[in-house]
Amino acid sequence: MIEPEGGRRGGTSTFMDEALSAARDAAERGEVPVGAALVKDGKLLALDGNRTRELFDPTAHAEIQVIRAACAALGDERLTGCDLYVTLEPCPMCATAISFARIRRLYFAASDPKGGGVEHGPRVFDQPTCHHAPEVYGGIGESEAAALLRDFFRDRR
Repeated sequence: MIEPEGGRRGGTSTFMDEALSAARDAAERGEVPVGAALVKDGKLLALDGNRTRELFDPTAHAEIQVIRAACAALGDERLTGCDLYVTLEPCPMCATAISFARIRRLYFAASDPKGGGVEHGPRVFDQPTCHHAPEVYGGIGESEAAALLRDFFRDRR
């Protein structure tokens, strides 16, 4: 696994590992297994997984959940200097929220050719109307994240 800057917590676990754990928890709740971790200065601010079914809220994606929690914890709508680790390429809604929150870096595991909004689909950060584009690093923990998603959907068919 690529070890991004600031990616170690407690010397043994990466922040992507934390996000993958949140994705596994989401799957256990019957949610699509996507997890996210939001970090500032090497400290975990927020960790969560998808909760759209649980909360009856189509916007309760893992990324939105951690952005909301981190903004509340910091008392600010801007997450300048924060890094987001997520197990799946963010959708257009989440990519836009990442831009609005001014997140510094986005690390994601698996690409999402069908629903992604960063490297696929509308490529939100490449649009001239995008006010802030984070640094983007994809493919970190990709095989485990892809396997979680593949197994989740296979078991439901």
